[in-house]
Amino acid sequence: MPDATARARAIRLALFDVDGVLTDGRLYFGPAGETMKVFNTLDGHGIKMLARSGVATGLLSGRNSEAAAARGRELGMPHVILGVEDKVAHFEALRAKLGLDASQCAFVGDDLPDAPVLARCGLAVAVANAVAEVKALAHLVTTARGGEGAVREFCEFVMRAQGTLEGARGPDGARG
Repeated sequence: MPDATARARAIRLALFDVDGVLTDGRLYFGPAGETMKVFNTLDGHGIKMLARSGVATGLLSGRNSEAAAARGRELGMPHVILGVEDKVAHFEALRAKLGLDASQCAFVGDDLPDAPVLARCGLAVAVANAVAEVKALAHLVTTARGGEGAVREFCEFVMRAQGTLEGARGPDGARG
């Protein structure tokens, strides 16, 4: 944990996989084939607080989903990258565009497609129900499962390490 706390102090960009991280990993298909996802408001508010604390946020997912795009917009996430096979290439391009070192970037994942980014970023985070290979790469494993508050736990961990948690809570009480 001390290594994770030290790494969290440097974070300026937090990226999240969607399925299995911001959701519980299940996909719901409607009668017309549309995909529906369930997002946790605790996670959403955590992302809003993290952004308020000065950490840029974004989604980095292999699945292209209008539901995820809408959620990213709703949360004011400036970096939403969906439907990509090579997550590392997009991670590297984004951090270069923002002028950030990999050590200033965190990624929260749960499954094998996330492993290459987790291996490159400064703070690799696995949700509690991630596959073993992802947990082995993680500097931090949340106690909460994906879609059940894991992202909120991560956000508060970073803000606590950076000393910004209380200020990020803000007076507005807006929900995520």
